[in-house]
Amino acid sequence: MTTMTNADQYEVIGGGFTEPLLAAAAITTGDRILDIGCGYGATTRAAALRSGSGLALGNDVNPAMVAAARESSAGIPNVTFEAGDAQIHPFPDGGFDVAVSRFGVMFFADPVAAFANIGRALRPGGRLAIAAVGRPEDNDLPALLASAIPGADNVHALSDPAYLTAVLDDAGFTEITVSPVATTITLAGGPEQAAGFLSEWGAFRDFLAPERHATVIAALARAAQPFRTGRGIRLRSSAWLAGATRPPSHHPRMP
Repeated sequence: MTTMTNADQYEVIGGGFTEPLLAAAAITTGDRILDIGCGYGATTRAAALRSGSGLALGNDVNPAMVAAARESSAGIPNVTFEAGDAQIHPFPDGGFDVAVSRFGVMFFADPVAAFANIGRALRPGGRLAIAAVGRPEDNDLPALLASAIPGADNVHALSDPAYLTAVLDDAGFTEITVSPVATTITLAGGPEQAAGFLSEWGAFRDFLAPERHATVIAALARAAQPFRTGRGIRLRSSAWLAGATRPPSHHPRMP
């Protein structure tokens, strides 16, 4: 059996949102793209492909992920990566035409300040497109994880569309749109196999103390049972797809 890498696991969970996100970003040939929370670089590479003669920079706070993204992208001339905290990172003012993020913006300590910083990195008229985890009742995975480790579902900071709109407005963006997009996560095998997959997924593994591994896998398997189908464990997954524009005069409203 082929071992699935951690990068592959992230694509099983979030890959269904890449195309809707990039379509919303309306990337054109020559665009300079900033990918926030790029992880292992899959979205960055896909964005670079759309930009043709343009370029894509992937930014992530996790240096190990950035190193892996660089390795996976070796030989792609218009893709680069850097480690840094997008909330405060000194991006070049007006250095990008488009900023995108696939689930990389839900953990900002101060979301208004963070998005204001991202806005400064866009040229006037530059576009922002992000995917943020949708309403809890429309997402099965976070609650499934929390059934084994309380707190592992802490991904809903931007799950209220009105709040998300207000954050982007306060950060100085205009022409804000927020629309739902949904897909299905399919985990191969039965509950036990799904539990094993999730216990090794990097975004969850960080919560998992080694001495609790067997207990957590058993809890995950029980929680996955109701989602069992003839085609594996199937979980509803939804996101808010938000788009916005940096106006000619960028004036965030921050305390």
